[in-house]
Amino acid sequence: MVKAMENARKAARRAQESTYEGLCTIIEYRSVRDEKTKLSEEKEVTIIENQPCKLSFEKLNTAAQTETATVISQGIKLFLAPEIQVNSGSKIIVTQNGVTEEYACSGKPAIYQTHQEVMLELFRGWA
Repeated sequence: MVKAMENARKAARRAQESTYEGLCTIIEYRSVRDEKTKLSEEKEVTIIENQPCKLSFEKLNTAAQTETATVISQGIKLFLAPEIQVNSGSKIIVTQNGVTEEYACSGKPAIYQTHQEVMLELFRGWA
């Protein structure tokens, strides 16, 4: 019984990963110490590169009226392997369907046995 469940999970993960059409690079802004000067400075540090993934877009039905325009929300979700650690605030560069865009991880990922789902927003700079 346990072996059958394990095989089913492996098959489900293979099916999920077969939909991955993109590649992502995950970058964090960290304090990095220069070994020559012994000084630390904040820099972008690449955590992982060319990780297979899939972007999913959904239009949310909420529209917020501001004084100058109506803003329509869009949900952007990234699917990738569950063992990849994605911290809130990370910059994630995704290339899918010939388009490269920079996003920010907007919260804690939902991690499942077959994949994880990371809600994204357009990257507007480091906080």
